[in-house]
Amino acid sequence: MSSGGRVLGVDPGRSKAGYALLEADGTVLNAGIEPIERLFESLRLVVAGGRTEVIALGRGTNSKAIRSSLEPLQVPIALVDEFETTRAARTLYFDEHPPRGWRRLVPRGLLLPERPIDDYAAILIGRRFLAREAAARSPS
Repeated sequence: MSSGGRVLGVDPGRSKAGYALLEADGTVLNAGIEPIERLFESLRLVVAGGRTEVIALGRGTNSKAIRSSLEPLQVPIALVDEFETTRAARTLYFDEHPPRGWRRLVPRGLLLPERPIDDYAAILIGRRFLAREAAARSPS
């Protein structure tokens, strides 16, 4: 991957999927959650914006079907391990949206976000891909 390219992280699911467009340094440019039936069209528009070099697709629920639906985008697809992304996405969500009121008294590990966090999982999938690529490029 070139230094100016972008990664599109995708967290696949059965009824909805999260996505996040990241710069090569991991900065989030765009993120969202779409129903599966609208995912291809939404991601087509994201990819049409330019410089998307790879789709980092989580290797989890429904990833085979999602991969098949994304192949017409003609962007290379790399599978990424999703181990513990839901837990890590919850942590990232609460880092950006700290609990307020009585919820701040509850340990974060016991709180559930007030909305789906598939987009945060997609951010983490994209960043895992970037970390994997960086490790592969660095001399041992």
